[in-house]
Amino acid sequence: METLKLDAIADYENSINVASEILNGGGIVAVPTETVYGLAASAYNDDAIKSIFAAKGRPQDNPLIVHISNLDMLSDIACDIPDVAYQCARAFWPGPFTMVLPKGDKIAESVSGGLKTVAVRFPSDKTICDIIEKSGLPLAAPSANTSGKPSPTTAAHVIDDLDGKINAVVIGGDCMVGVESTVVSLVGEKPRLLRPGAVTPEQLRAILPELIVDDAVLEKLKDGVAAASPGMKYKHYAPNTTAFLVEGCSNSFVSFVNSKENAAAICFEEEYYNVNVPKMSYGSKRDESTLAQNVFSCLRDIDSLNVKEVYIHAPSKDGVGLAVYNRLIRACGFEVIKL
Repeated sequence: METLKLDAIADYENSINVASEILNGGGIVAVPTETVYGLAASAYNDDAIKSIFAAKGRPQDNPLIVHISNLDMLSDIACDIPDVAYQCARAFWPGPFTMVLPKGDKIAESVSGGLKTVAVRFPSDKTICDIIEKSGLPLAAPSANTSGKPSPTTAAHVIDDLDGKINAVVIGGDCMVGVESTVVSLVGEKPRLLRPGAVTPEQLRAILPELIVDDAVLEKLKDGVAAASPGMKYKHYAPNTTAFLVEGCSNSFVSFVNSKENAAAICFEEEYYNVNVPKMSYGSKRDESTLAQNVFSCLRDIDSLNVKEVYIHAPSKDGVGLAVYNRLIRACGFEVIKL
């Protein structure tokens, strides 16, 4: 299959029109969002959704997020929508926030991985919203990468993974947030944080004071438990290089990694010049948003260093740092070294 490269920077209108035509014809298209690039298909077309799973090599019990471009579309996607969902929408949409709600009848069964719920998001990125508007379709879209690998935050990442496997990629700029959206389930007695993102637990509790942070945010999902959200069940975001997450102060981390042979480090910029092994900085330990923007690019680039192991300095679990920690602990297969 030839993958069309639609340059939305050079020819925006044509890129939107061609992408919309492909989606209406049952094709799949990688599109930029403010979080990561997504691999989109009509949320109404079961065959198109199955093409997403096939292109990514994604397990079919791993649910997808449906993207909309205005609040009026929500009632076409979900049913029995609680009032608190509209409170969350007013607070966090458009933006990097996803709600899990009871699924409406129009949505393809494969979108929800066999569940009776659906995850819905109204992104803030203009390109995906314009494609939704032009096509007239809600778009189911997981990250546009090979399943299990680091998520794509540039069009080049998408092309590296999926060229020849999808109908087109819309080439936009780099993703501003850098990690996938926050996911909250509003099905059940109390709201539950299933996946952390740029909308933090502190922000959520202003609307959802009874919010529970699911155990799977920081721990491996237990055997036999269905994944209610993307990013809960399987090993994700992993480089080919064996990776370990390391907790501890900067001095301890630097001493630890400098004692290793045939190893590399992903560290904070404050300790970069003291690390003697091959290294990458993913930002300041005081700037969690920058860590989020850079973490997936570093995980992709680490394989180019041709080392046996990579040791990653763990961020704080506060604010957006919780989202970065969540991605890293999965990239490391829950292998954590505490100094």
